[in-house]
Amino acid sequence: MTQIDNHIQEQQSLSPTGKPRLRFAPSPTGFQHIGGFRTALFSWLHARHTGGQFILRIEDTDTARTIDGAVDDFIQGLNWLGLPYDEGPVIGGPYGPYYQVQRKALYQHYTNQLIASGHAYPCYCTPERLEQMRKEQEAKKLPPRYDHHCRYLTAEERAANEAAGLTWTVRFAMPLDGETVVHDQLHGDMVFKNSDLNDMVILKSDGLALYHLAHLVDDHLMGITHALRGEEWISSAPLHIQIYQALGWTPPLFYHLPSVLGKDKRKLSKRRNAPSWSDFQREGYLPEAVFNFIALLGWSYDDKTEFFTHEELIKAFSLERVGISGGIYDPDKLLWMNGVYIRKLPLDELVERTLPYLERPAEEGGLPDSVARPLDHDYTTQVLRLEQERMKTLGDTASRIAFFFLDELTYSPAALIEKGMDSARTREALTAAYNLLAGMETWDAELIEAPLRELAKTTGFKVGQLFGSVRSAVSGLTATPPLDDMLGVLGRKVSLQRIQKAIALLQE
Repeated sequence: MTQIDNHIQEQQSLSPTGKPRLRFAPSPTGFQHIGGFRTALFSWLHARHTGGQFILRIEDTDTARTIDGAVDDFIQGLNWLGLPYDEGPVIGGPYGPYYQVQRKALYQHYTNQLIASGHAYPCYCTPERLEQMRKEQEAKKLPPRYDHHCRYLTAEERAANEAAGLTWTVRFAMPLDGETVVHDQLHGDMVFKNSDLNDMVILKSDGLALYHLAHLVDDHLMGITHALRGEEWISSAPLHIQIYQALGWTPPLFYHLPSVLGKDKRKLSKRRNAPSWSDFQREGYLPEAVFNFIALLGWSYDDKTEFFTHEELIKAFSLERVGISGGIYDPDKLLWMNGVYIRKLPLDELVERTLPYLERPAEEGGLPDSVARPLDHDYTTQVLRLEQERMKTLGDTASRIAFFFLDELTYSPAALIEKGMDSARTREALTAAYNLLAGMETWDAELIEAPLRELAKTTGFKVGQLFGSVRSAVSGLTATPPLDDMLGVLGRKVSLQRIQKAIALLQE
């Protein structure tokens, strides 16, 4: 018995758990976007809901297009979203290896079995011949497919090709008549005419299998019970069913998931700026909010429930509730949902999770580089306590609270002048506010608002005009946390200095 036979026998002898086994099998030819992670999330949720296993497998046989760092990115993304896997790279497992390039001999073993049974054949066609064939089919307006040139070579002709040193691939011999029925758990039975199908390559000339064979062998040997994948694979499903039948295996339950669409109803893709987990992380989205949001892309519990914790989703999730219509990626809804999650955070946790975004370089969205790092924890806590209700992402916070940390503010005099006011009236309002605030015995946010409102009445200014001018003077912004709270955190010295500077700026 060969080493590969032993390996196959060992995996086939593993005792089945009776529980579902699902996998996420990304290709490292690119970085996974939201659509891929949605597939991973659905698989993970079903595994956790049923007490099954979730496996990570790397489909890396396309070595020419493999991107360095892609596998690490997949794993980091799963960890960030909170989707730990039970078997796979790094942690291993009983069904390894979990990289397809390390399973090359397995694919060759089953390819030889398919050739021996007449279900596959070597193809010696050169790229030049295949290109000429495609051109001729295009000219005749025929569908592009292989013309079976090598399917009927005699044993002598194949031996002669081998003796001549011709390179070859292996194609699967699809039935030429009849129909192939693909049963999908979401779409039901899908029927394909075999005469419309192609003899696809399943093994490349370098001995590495293509997806059509490799994933199928892996799913069988790893005991995968449910195969979730994008609906773009529906057209290839009859080939996969035929290979399963040729090998005498029972396929897993197929779920061809609907695509994730943009608001324009077009499919999101790497070429159409589909976001990935790292984009969400960089922009300051909370992973629990993204987890919740992605779960609702093509799945729903009912027509009203939108917020779920991890535990609630595991309990509620059912593949029967996955729809066949594409889920709409609405970035505005995600932004809103993330803001809700931020407002639910305990203040101390909000501070710990926001600090890295504030302290990163200004060019990456952090506070101005003139602000000393590390930030004072207690002072930052006071600032974020005021800002939390307005926050939508952790990453957009620095620009709105920078004035709390800067020594000097820069803005034009026009920014100080409220509607219905002019320069002179604004200077008068700020001078009155300055005198009032400078005379306060105790600097306390709770004691500031009432005197300022009374000042507006006695001086004839509208409250909005007075408050707006003071707000702009101390922050340089028109939208801030409540004025009294903001002055309380800035403190007497900084607040009065900034109002004084604004008065001088208007005089100029």
